[in-house]
Amino acid sequence: MNYFRTALLLAGLTALFMGVGYLIGGGTGAVIALIVAAATNLFTYWNSDRMVLSMYGAHQVDARSAPDLYNLVAELAQRAALPMPRVFVMDEAQPNAFATGRNPENAAVAVTTGLMQQLSREELAGVIAHELAHIKHHDTLTMTITATIAGAISMLAQFGMFFGGNRNNNGPGIIGSIAMMILAPLGAMLVQMAISRTREYAADNYGARIVGQPMWLASALAKIENSAHQVPNMEAERNPATAHMFIINPLSGHGVDNLFATHPSTANRIAALQQLAAELGTQTAPRPAGASYPPRSPWGGSSGQRGPWG
Repeated sequence: MNYFRTALLLAGLTALFMGVGYLIGGGTGAVIALIVAAATNLFTYWNSDRMVLSMYGAHQVDARSAPDLYNLVAELAQRAALPMPRVFVMDEAQPNAFATGRNPENAAVAVTTGLMQQLSREELAGVIAHELAHIKHHDTLTMTITATIAGAISMLAQFGMFFGGNRNNNGPGIIGSIAMMILAPLGAMLVQMAISRTREYAADNYGARIVGQPMWLASALAKIENSAHQVPNMEAERNPATAHMFIINPLSGHGVDNLFATHPSTANRIAALQQLAAELGTQTAPRPAGASYPPRSPWGGSSGQRGPWG
């Protein structure tokens, strides 16, 4: 049902794009908009990971440059039966993370330096498992395409403003152009948010099952939510269409689980994880980030060299 709903919402987003094209240029405009949407989707399919990672200045790390982080991702990817994704770090104080890529074989996980500094190893494991769940369910491609189309709709609506008031064409006129410039991006945003919120609950659930401890992710979400309101992510503020890709909304000013939220409310997500923990019989909470840890992985196996989380 979730996949059907996501496909339906994506179809609605493409239809909205065509509708804006129709208002600007009639039937020809709608056809052109459809061609542009198809070309945009094709370009995004092959370049989605590079586009987003470059936007946030993420740099790739490996087992030599960031052994603790890399080995943790490798361990979780193995538990999720996924190919090893590329691992990136963003020099950003706000704790956050996202995954991108067109499929599991070409996926990437990116975390901020703030995330690594503020979370314990167990909490970080919960966050990375959440992102791996997005990769497992192919959400990364869907969410990147959604962001691209939503951004294109906003640009197309603004473009229509220059031609809508010309009486010599078939545009919607000045009033229609202003309404289109406001309502079209708003409609795109609502569809984009609906897609994101549908996928976040599913990723929370599956990610918690990957690590086997839902409360690790619950604790991480609470920490990230608190810090995200206090530490601005300026790159995300400049590119709000990508906000839904992060595990917690990186933009300022959100809070409730309503029509305009890019994510479900954190309180609702934590409640769902608490319920899952009760069902699985695992109510263990993660230890504080500053606590003393034995040199072992969160699941009891040896993890080799100790790092900042283990």
